[in-house]
Amino acid sequence: QVRVVESGGGLVQAGGSLRLSCAASGIIFSISAMHWYRQAPGKQRELVAYIVSGGSTNYADSVKGRFTIWRDNSKNTVYLQMNNLEPDDTAVYYCKAQFGPGNYWGQGTQVTVSS
Repeated sequence: QVRVVESGGGLVQAGGSLRLSCAASGIIFSISAMHWYRQAPGKQRELVAYIVSGGSTNYADSVKGRFTIWRDNSKNTVYLQMNNLEPDDTAVYYCKAQFGPGNYWGQGTQVTVSS
């Protein structure tokens, strides 16, 4: 039974910060690649950041320098620290775990940035 559960979304003012968490179970977390996606109203879902099992990370150009992804394998949790938030960051943020051939999605958490 695979479970992927995001938390930490909310409403913040432009320039503020949020930290999202994603806890996964039912997979071998330490060898899973973990991804954060987002989907804003009227836009395609986009990959925001990912981290592989060895710790290497990648970021979308739109968030480079503002967002940081890291993982704590002892807690089976991946995090996304979002700083200097902008109204264009408003979206539902989804966590995805990639374990072997499978992709497992969380339910999403809403992030709203007011101007």
